Amino acid sequence: MEHLMAIILAAGEGKRMKSKNSKVAHKICGKSLIEWVYDAVSGAGIDETILVVGHRADQVKECMGGRVKYAVQNLQLGTGHAVMQAEEYLRGKEGYVFVLYGDTPLITAETISGCIDLHKKNGNAVTVVTADFDDPTGYGRIVRDEYGNVVKIVEERDASDEEKRIKEINSGLYCFTIRPLLESLKKLTNDNEQGEFYITDTIRILINEGFKAGAMKLENPAEILGINDRVQLYQASELIRKRILEKHMKSGVTIIDPASTYIDEGVKIGIDTVVYPGTIIEGSTVIGEDCIIGPNSRLVDAKVGNGTEINSSVILNSTIGNDVRVGPFAYIRPESVIGNNVKIGDFVEIKKSVVGDKTKIPHLAYIGDAEIGKNTNIACGVITVNYDGKKKSKTIIGNNSFVGCNVNLIAPVEVKDNSYIAAGSTITEEVPEYALAIARERQVIKENWVIKRGMERK
Repeated sequence: MEHLMAIILAAGEGKRMKSKNSKVAHKICGKSLIEWVYDAVSGAGIDETILVVGHRADQVKECMGGRVKYAVQNLQLGTGHAVMQAEEYLRGKEGYVFVLYGDTPLITAETISGCIDLHKKNGNAVTVVTADFDDPTGYGRIVRDEYGNVVKIVEERDASDEEKRIKEINSGLYCFTIRPLLESLKKLTNDNEQGEFYITDTIRILINEGFKAGAMKLENPAEILGINDRVQLYQASELIRKRILEKHMKSGVTIIDPASTYIDEGVKIGIDTVVYPGTIIEGSTVIGEDCIIGPNSRLVDAKVGNGTEINSSVILNSTIGNDVRVGPFAYIRPESVIGNNVKIGDFVEIKKSVVGDKTKIPHLAYIGDAEIGKNTNIACGVITVNYDGKKKSKTIIGNNSFVGCNVNLIAPVEVKDNSYIAAGSTITEEVPEYALAIARERQVIKENWVIKRGMERK
């Protein structure tokens, strides 16, 4: 049986990130670096991946869960040593293994599958992914013979002046035939200044033993950009963000200003939706067709129907129906469900509540732990008082009701269908259907009180 496998190297400490966290756990557009690499590997048709972990292995495993098999490199003794830790998964198998790094999030499935196809076609024992760099400083150089065959990879510190002028560099990504790789790993030594085992030495060993080595040169060198510090994390983020935005625009979404718009990889947006500047859309958010999102809005794990407009507002882990108007400056907190044709206006906060179709909450209200029916009006300054200092309680407001300005609803309490509540009321008991509730003191006038108390403002 012919196997197609991958080994992802992710054991390094990544000191230049200056972080308490694993380098490969840092995120770009909603996904960790290691997940970007893994998705490219799985997208290339590789269904068995070994992840070599070491520094902060717990965080890396938390990112990947059971999607991969794990090998542990307790001591970081070089790239060849890292591959050695995965040998147990390769023994006794025929086929191919693609070796790459967990900090190269720009690599694509097309590049990986293209390298594997070229490797098989040419009958290589190893195929190196390469690229031409105008400034190859710091990279190993690919040395070829007059026929274009790879003769060796020479590290810059060991290169001659002539070799240093070579522009073609080693990306550190390789496709190996499994059996020759295993044999070459047995012959690796750490006889070098660093005392480490290098995967590049396997290529020299294979060539010296008469095996064929090839190379696939990338058209887009950016794919092999590795992340070593926060600057490179930003650079990779910009390239991935551009890919995501272009994908949405090609699918029928208008993005007014891509330079100020951030959309995570897992987001789905329907055709003819317009995204305005300053908008951030994260997680597994799904937005329907013909919507207007932004400006200056943030949506996280939200579900938004068709024809909805969200203006300068925040939506977190909630569902918004069709033809809804939200904002400006609204805040919809997790586990809220907003029906169709609803108005959630300026400075309205909704928390863990259900709002029925055609209901309006135009401005300056707090609705928490509540159920509001259909076609109900919640006026300015209304508050559902859901917390008594120890526990949260629920407010239920029926259909076709009207809650006047500056009303406090002391939960638990229920307002039945078709009822009215007078402005300024504090409601502590059930309001029956078709009733008007008034809960406030009768107005009292004390003549000349200001003069008697000497309270004139002069």
